[in-house]
Amino acid sequence: MSAAEPVDLSVADLHPALGDPALTSMNFLNEVSERYPAAVSLAAGRPYEEFFDLAAVHRHLDTFHRHLVDDLGHGPEQARRLLLQYGRTKGIVHHLIARNLAVDEGITVDPEDLVVTVGCQEAMFLVLRALRAGPTDVLLAVAPTYVGLTGAARLVDLPVWPVAGGSSGVDLADLAAQVRGARAAGLRPRACYVMPDFANPSGVSIDTAHRRRLLDLAAQEDLLLLEDNPYGLFHLDDGPRPPTLKALDTGRRVVYLGSFAKTVLPGARVGYVVADQRVAGPGGQVGPLADQLAMIKSMVTVNTSPIAQAVIGGRLLEHGCSLVAANTRERSAYTRNLRHLVAGLTRRFPALPDQSDQPDQPDRPDRPAAVRWTVPAGGFFVVVTVPFPVDDALLDRSARDYGVLWTPMAHFYDDTAPVRALRLSVSAVTPEQIDVGLDRLAALITDELTRRAG
Repeated sequence: MSAAEPVDLSVADLHPALGDPALTSMNFLNEVSERYPAAVSLAAGRPYEEFFDLAAVHRHLDTFHRHLVDDLGHGPEQARRLLLQYGRTKGIVHHLIARNLAVDEGITVDPEDLVVTVGCQEAMFLVLRALRAGPTDVLLAVAPTYVGLTGAARLVDLPVWPVAGGSSGVDLADLAAQVRGARAAGLRPRACYVMPDFANPSGVSIDTAHRRRLLDLAAQEDLLLLEDNPYGLFHLDDGPRPPTLKALDTGRRVVYLGSFAKTVLPGARVGYVVADQRVAGPGGQVGPLADQLAMIKSMVTVNTSPIAQAVIGGRLLEHGCSLVAANTRERSAYTRNLRHLVAGLTRRFPALPDQSDQPDQPDRPDRPAAVRWTVPAGGFFVVVTVPFPVDDALLDRSARDYGVLWTPMAHFYDDTAPVRALRLSVSAVTPEQIDVGLDRLAALITDELTRRAG
């Protein structure tokens, strides 16, 4: 902007969250990728693109249209209107999502307790907007925390209090201490955000026994849990998956956030929220929290694209409403890539300690002894801890001089303390690209250690 160009507004006159690092993180990472398009990206958590099929989009749409006519009895005009006109705020595939949750997750839910959203990001925003009732409200979140959750909380003026994660996925003693500390300070903890399966960014999962203890603690402390589950289908082993928190939830403690971005199609931008908590309204009327979220949604996005929902609905119908069955190829690709990445790290750092006895989630010590990495049981992400601070300047140099992109873990902590770790993603690359990226990352780490030693 030139000095002579007129300025109509100052950022100081806008919402304070617009200058917050949580809101600028995604833009920065996207800009780095655009500036260095030739760099191998081990940063993006996007799904694998090899199986994208434009023809399938049209087929899914036709499948859902036939479902409207043949299964639900809609006439031609009614079906056309449902797909092409403004739609129901809560969504038009809610009944199929409820079937999917029953088939894949053992979750029994009334379709009316669901709101279909514009991606899971809107689901987060709606829930946080509803829960933030006053200036004393706070949100707890397991750290490191998905930056999209932190950013959404900023936009609704809801402070985020970090809860230690640790090797178990959530430190229950610290969660209890944070709840009681907040209340002692005159604040009201509304909920705790948690990603129990292959969390973004840590990759850590919570085992079944610990999930039950987390639910017990939530009941004791009268606390809601916001369960985010975008990666739960992508486990390495063929054994039974641990039940979701929502499947174990008998007291309506869990608000369940779901997404079809990783399991169907990210371009459809369809997610959902299960909010079956009962809310007393005017005149003693009682309804699900989903009704209140739908009212907020009606003032934000009005409704989720019916055509996008139809594509998701058609994919579900074609696989008996099972996304486990629909993602056989994708799960195989992520498993291959994750194992290839971990093996590649072992080959490039052979003299380092055995990784199996390292913690599942990196801490932030002042002088870590060596490079080490997590070995998650599934999902997209591996965290590498190094003996020096990792920041955006190092990422920029990595992209410019070494041709490899990754994500600084500092983006996932809600403070300014130095973080000596980076996140690698295996979801949008081939094994060959992983090898090239790891060679370049190893060169960066080696050169950085040499530079600092000198």
